Amino acid sequence: MSLELTKEEYIEETKEESHISLGQEKILRALESDDVRVHFEGSLDNQLVLNMGPQHPATHGVLQLVVSLDGESVVGTVPVLGYLHRGYEKLAENMTFHEFIPHTDRLDYLSPLANNVGYVLAIEKLLKIEATPRAQWIRTMCCEMARLASHLVWMGSMAMDVGALTVFLWTFTEREKILDILDILAGVRFTTSYTRIGGLALDMSDECKARLVAFLDQFIPKLEDARNLIERNKIFINRCEGVGYISKENAISLGMTGPNLRAAGVPNDLRIDDPYLKYPELDFNVPTATESDVLARYYVRVREMYETYKILRQCIEKLPQGPINTPDAKQVLPDKGEVYSKMEELIHDFMIVNFGNTPEKGVEAYQAIEASKGELGFYAISDGKGYPFRLKIRSPSFVNLSALPTLMKGAMISDIVAIIGSIDPVMGEADK
Repeated sequence: MSLELTKEEYIEETKEESHISLGQEKILRALESDDVRVHFEGSLDNQLVLNMGPQHPATHGVLQLVVSLDGESVVGTVPVLGYLHRGYEKLAENMTFHEFIPHTDRLDYLSPLANNVGYVLAIEKLLKIEATPRAQWIRTMCCEMARLASHLVWMGSMAMDVGALTVFLWTFTEREKILDILDILAGVRFTTSYTRIGGLALDMSDECKARLVAFLDQFIPKLEDARNLIERNKIFINRCEGVGYISKENAISLGMTGPNLRAAGVPNDLRIDDPYLKYPELDFNVPTATESDVLARYYVRVREMYETYKILRQCIEKLPQGPINTPDAKQVLPDKGEVYSKMEELIHDFMIVNFGNTPEKGVEAYQAIEASKGELGFYAISDGKGYPFRLKIRSPSFVNLSALPTLMKGAMISDIVAIIGSIDPVMGEADK
């Protein structure tokens, strides 16, 4: 099929194909329906329909955009999601609470540690248990290291989207250092499955703590180098300033969260507004902006990295000694040393691994965390069995992508990649 078609040609050629995908079927319904002008305005007859993605490097994954163009100006956009759908919410209903932890790593795969923490906090609320103080401090550090690693990937990839390659190499170098720290912490660099129900898989060693301190000692100058390279570049500023505007009211009504909402002037941050873990004991600011364009979203995330630096410094100073797992043998996996040496711990381990945790029947719980992309929430319902009756994942990438038709209206073709980069979507989280 040709990539450059009028509305009528697109409909005719698509209908002639022997097999129509679900995405194509959705687009056809949109184009043929009476409410098509929700997405496409003006005279459709002379507009160009352009397919962008799902095989496109600047869509940051398998995202398809059906863009209606008047010359080089975007008249309307229909985002098409679902190419990476893996049915995680349904999978969760067919495995124990503990078994689902590795699957959370594969949601926003740029910050797997934070995904682990959000899910486990929801299940602990369901089970009515709480992690130890040391475990909560380490979990807080995990969330912030995940935020830093995710923002570094975003900064490099967005800069590359608008033509700046060197920044991508510099930010990925810093992210590699974080992954090396995670390798010491969890034994794995990327998909860690580190957080456990009631605690953590491993304690934080002195070596890991020292490596984190060494990383923080050199991080700010490296970040300043990257900022100086692109923020003084007139091309970068012109590609971002005034592009992809959304009003505060529209951002709220569409359910946007995280840096994208804060860039519209809304100081919403769950670490402050609905605190969890040890965030109430930390001193940090919530960066906001009012311009609500691509450049504002850039500056909000950059300033967040400075705040994350401050949080990690405080966590290192305040990290207490003590156990990392709650002493609740019936709900928390016992230490392997005890499993191999004591019969009672062996039985508890066998029951949890094979039959799952046992929350009360009819209990439900929702827990949200301030992930790097916004509000990441897990809603679980129990029917008294070892696996959830229902599990719903509130993924920020999915919700934030709903703003694309608003953000792109009136933009140029070249602005599309900058707008997508400023939203910072991960399609593994959006499609689930």
